[in-house]
Amino acid sequence: MPFGILEDTNLEHIPGTAPLHGHSDTDNYSGIDPGLLKYDRTGKIVLVPQPSDSPNDPYNWSRMKKELFTIAYGWGCGCVGAVGPLLGGAFVPLAAQFDVSLTTFVSAVQGGAIAAIAVGSLLFNSLAVKYGKRPVYLGTTLGLMVSCFWAAEAKSFESFVASRVFCGLCMAPLEALVPASISDIWFVHERGFRTAIFNLGVLGGINLAVPIAAVIIQYASYHEALYGMGGAFALAFLLIFFCMPESAFKREALNIDTGESKVVLEGKASLEQLEHTPSTTLTSNEARASWLKDLLPYSGYVNHVPFWNTLIRPFYLLASPPVLWAVLLFTTCISWLVGISLTLSQIFSAPPYNFSVVGVGATNLSSFVASVLGTIVAGPLIDGLVTRMSMRNGGIFEPEFRLPIMVTYLLFTSTGFFAWGQSSAAQDPWPVPVVVCLGLINFGVQLGTTGVVTYVVDCHREKAGEAFAAMNFVKNMFAFGLSFYINDWISNQGVRNCFFAIGGITMGVTLFTIPMYIFGKRARGWVHRRGFADRL
Repeated sequence: MPFGILEDTNLEHIPGTAPLHGHSDTDNYSGIDPGLLKYDRTGKIVLVPQPSDSPNDPYNWSRMKKELFTIAYGWGCGCVGAVGPLLGGAFVPLAAQFDVSLTTFVSAVQGGAIAAIAVGSLLFNSLAVKYGKRPVYLGTTLGLMVSCFWAAEAKSFESFVASRVFCGLCMAPLEALVPASISDIWFVHERGFRTAIFNLGVLGGINLAVPIAAVIIQYASYHEALYGMGGAFALAFLLIFFCMPESAFKREALNIDTGESKVVLEGKASLEQLEHTPSTTLTSNEARASWLKDLLPYSGYVNHVPFWNTLIRPFYLLASPPVLWAVLLFTTCISWLVGISLTLSQIFSAPPYNFSVVGVGATNLSSFVASVLGTIVAGPLIDGLVTRMSMRNGGIFEPEFRLPIMVTYLLFTSTGFFAWGQSSAAQDPWPVPVVVCLGLINFGVQLGTTGVVTYVVDCHREKAGEAFAAMNFVKNMFAFGLSFYINDWISNQGVRNCFFAIGGITMGVTLFTIPMYIFGKRARGWVHRRGFADRL
């Protein structure tokens, strides 16, 4: 029972559990000869998952190629985070310009985009599973650029709404597929910081878009803001085209982290094939793909699973306790941020603050700074903690070692919501709600969502895309509903009661992490035995 995690006695190999630290040659990991394992450059950390010997295996890419990949999706996720709330400061004049009520405008434009993201999460995940992620990233990023220019030139309300719905549809891959891409190229002990970069992109984009766009809208027009956003997506398209090759790869490697009854080779028969070879590694005569081949929009990757299977499979993963727990945490923490963004104008445009459009937008800067600070400490806190706990656990990694970081979400984010509600109701000087409260909330969310995402990837590496498709679908449908009642909730019950309730809900759902930590390993074994993700 490592650190209070209950063992599963029904399976020898539990999905997600894997050796992470090297021992002497006389040791073995549940029957695995350490001499067959591949290690990092220090020779101390076992590479999980095990890479093949192919030079084209994404796990074997050069460090520069991997970091460029990270920069590309970081920028792309930032743009996706920005485009959603981009026009928040212009809703009132836009509603007047298109001659519709503000409620109708917000529900059609924002609600339509959020619902489209939910649908796109399922649709584009299915395409990515079947044909690879690169063509999906390229096609949808191009679609995002077109949608911004379309919205800038829209002459009718119907055309404007259609452009935003199309935008929402194309936003989905850079929200739902990136965690799976991270698991395609980074090892377990490296994923925490790279996942924090993904979260920083999405949350940082949300927080920076509002103040920047508010200035552009106030001193120019919403057309220029949309043109600028289209240009940002043009740059994202170029970065993805040149720096994000296809990461889906059919490898032959020692499979030590997916819970097979025999620790098998992906694509081979069994471990015995390795044990009777003269070398401790697989040999590969495969030539390294050229840079020009990496630039092809489609690599030729095909998964022969039927399309309808990949479309339905995410819902089967909702039966997995780790995914269900993640849906609960991920949905609430991101949706509450959406709720805050929808109510900033309601709170700070009124007395005693009387902020202008630019002033309301500038309140997001503290959230961005908090997200950056969360990203900086994510590596030492999440990856470092996992490494140390694995070392003290006899070198064996458990995905539940990701979960102690949720203490930061409980302490900072819950406290931030309570303080936000109290300070806003008491009309404290603006630095208290803006700097202190929003800072606490976003610092905790950055670390908490990173813990949630890495835990799901570690539990369901081979089905990470499907898991995040399901998570994104539920999260966006919840946010879609929240957009209809959050403002009325504050108007009827007051900002204090509203955010005290949100703080209490946040504490309640976060406490589910305790049973998830204790019973998580048994839950992973149960899911593997039941085969929920493979029943189709």
